[in-house]
Amino acid sequence: MSENPAPEPAVPDPQTPQPPRPPSPAQLAGRKASVRPAVSAPTGPDPASLAFGRVDADGTVLVRTADGERAVGSYPGSTEADALAYFARKYDELMAAAALLTQRLEQTDLSAHEAREALKTLRAHIGEANVVGDLELLEHRVAQIESEIGRRADGESQRRAEAKVAATASREKVVRAAEKVAAKDPATVQWNSASSRMRELFDQWKSLQQAGPRLDKPVEDQLWQRFTHARSEFDKTRRAWFGRLEEEHESARREKERLVAQAEALSSSKDWAAGAGEFKRLMESWRRAGRAQRTTDDALWKRFKTAQDTFFAAKDEVVAAERVQFEANLAIKEQLLTEAEAVLPITDLGAAKRTLRSIQDRWEEAGKVPRSDMQRVEGRMKKVEQAVRDAEQQRWKRSSPEVNARAQSMVEQLEKAVAGLEADLAAAQERGDEAGVALAEQALNARREWLASARAGLSG
Repeated sequence: MSENPAPEPAVPDPQTPQPPRPPSPAQLAGRKASVRPAVSAPTGPDPASLAFGRVDADGTVLVRTADGERAVGSYPGSTEADALAYFARKYDELMAAAALLTQRLEQTDLSAHEAREALKTLRAHIGEANVVGDLELLEHRVAQIESEIGRRADGESQRRAEAKVAATASREKVVRAAEKVAAKDPATVQWNSASSRMRELFDQWKSLQQAGPRLDKPVEDQLWQRFTHARSEFDKTRRAWFGRLEEEHESARREKERLVAQAEALSSSKDWAAGAGEFKRLMESWRRAGRAQRTTDDALWKRFKTAQDTFFAAKDEVVAAERVQFEANLAIKEQLLTEAEAVLPITDLGAAKRTLRSIQDRWEEAGKVPRSDMQRVEGRMKKVEQAVRDAEQQRWKRSSPEVNARAQSMVEQLEKAVAGLEADLAAAQERGDEAGVALAEQALNARREWLASARAGLSG
């Protein structure tokens, strides 16, 4: 070999490997943005390159492998050391690419797929490269990288499986929530909030579908069918509910319009008692009629209330006027009661009856009193009237011939009985019969009381 530092380049031999352009680390490791140091000018052979390669007499560079030597090319116009150094640097570049890929696996979240693609590129360069170095070590490094990629792939597979389980659980949660909403009793559902909840669940489903991992198709199809069925049942129930509600609203509207018409016709009535009772009946019917559509129901209630208020306002005006009159009537009757009660106790029945008749005539003329005072004043008047009737009944009993005859007969019988009992008492006393005396006295006292009462019943 010539030691001239600047040899003239030889004409390339088609059969002789030419110095290829060194591949960049980005190509070797599959990383576009990686920057590696440029290949420096030959400085001499690395001792390691001498252990793994040599230059033949004809300038061919050979590498030693476990299977023997093989030619890797030539470096025309250079020294043996420079030729070996050139092909050793190409080996170093492959080792650097392997080290870079190893570092990316250890320190970044490089996916197993990306790592495999990078390794595929590295293997392609190793398979094509003519280099001088420890090829067995290089293959060992590549094997280590492949093993690490396998472990990463297993971890990713496990994480994907776990993510699928979690995603399935999340979808299942959304489906169950939708089924729960769809299964509620329509009578208890707040439809606005329930509809909003269904839309929210649908948005959650789409978000999980877009952001989460893909589920197995049979699992996803089964969950989607359940979800769409729940939404469909909810919509069907909601339409049926509002259809029935519309019918109920229409029925209530017709019934309340009928009640309003009756109330408006009744509002001008002057029959206060009957009118008040009829308005009470109309109010009960209104409560049973249900609700019409809100704006309609409010308008109908306003008409009904106006009619009701008109009637009761007129009634209250009349009642207020009557109250003033009734208070004046009460004052008159209080004076009449004072006059009537003055005849008690009755000493002159004839005068008492004349006074009472005069009071009764004026009593009727006085008119009604407040309801709260009616029972009190009527009770006081009835007591006077009853006293006059009792006095008149007693006088009649005393003046009746038939009654007097019966009373006289009773007096005579009792006088005889008293005389007989007096004789019995005297006899018992003479005998010293204490028991007989006691019985005779008891019987005698009773007959004397009866006799006094019978004599009092005789007319004088």
